[in-house]
Amino acid sequence: MSLDPALETVAPARPLVPAPLLILAAACLWGLLGIFGKGVQAAGVAPLEVAFWRALLGGALYALHALLTRSRLPRGRDLWITAGFGIAGVSVFYGSYQLAVKAGGASLASVLLYTAPAFVALLGWAFLRDRPGAREWVAIAGTLLGITFISLGGGQGVNVTLPALAFGLIAGFTYSLYYLYGKAFFHRYSTPALLGVALPVGALGLLPFVAPAGFAAKSAAAWGGLGGIAVLSTYLAYLLYSAGLRRLNATRASVIASVEPVVAAGLAALLFGERLAALALLGAALVIGAALLLSVEKKGPTRGR
Repeated sequence: MSLDPALETVAPARPLVPAPLLILAAACLWGLLGIFGKGVQAAGVAPLEVAFWRALLGGALYALHALLTRSRLPRGRDLWITAGFGIAGVSVFYGSYQLAVKAGGASLASVLLYTAPAFVALLGWAFLRDRPGAREWVAIAGTLLGITFISLGGGQGVNVTLPALAFGLIAGFTYSLYYLYGKAFFHRYSTPALLGVALPVGALGLLPFVAPAGFAAKSAAAWGGLGGIAVLSTYLAYLLYSAGLRRLNATRASVIASVEPVVAAGLAALLFGERLAALALLGAALVIGAALLLSVEKKGPTRGR
């Protein structure tokens, strides 16, 4: 909480919630994303429709937030770039993640999402002339080895198929685009202003893939799951993370946030009987470890699942 300049002599109040707990809460909410998604899909809602409602409802919340706080919206060239990000970073990312949950399970999708930092290192090399060092190459190799172990290991209730791996890796790659986009825009505009534009555009990008088949009839439980995805795992999770990040360095935040796939895997095992085999667990540990190794030296992609 910032103080009025006239009250500089007064000691600042201690924050009500410690920053690490805010980051931990955000990670747990992100860990629910695949759980909510799998539950809604089991109720008869197609994966891409789940992604559509996440983008639409989450975007409405961000847009309302931006309106109430009178945040400056991107215009001109920035608006077009944000719209393009809405297609790649929302339509493709949200859609591929839900397809990965459908094809392979919630735990597998969550682990594969953690390939994003390796993609960030490669994208930085390709587009930002940020040449990877020894640490980056070790992490990239660890990520590839981890994916190999996951592919060979499998597990109970986990379908390690080519579509599951492909959708999971596409999700990881498109999530990594948040880093390139965020590096250019998140210091110039508020997050609600940017996502209040990008998410509705992403919903429009998904609409042609949902509308022809028609929208599924939804039970109260299905709507509850969609609400959980939009409010808890999209809007609230990022607000908690960004609030914690203001008082905690990015490295510590990334380490704490790595509890996300652990939460997802634990709940998937409890609720859906998903259990990775020993070799696949070793692969998951390598992928998460590689993400943590990269986070030590560089700030990971701005969170925006």
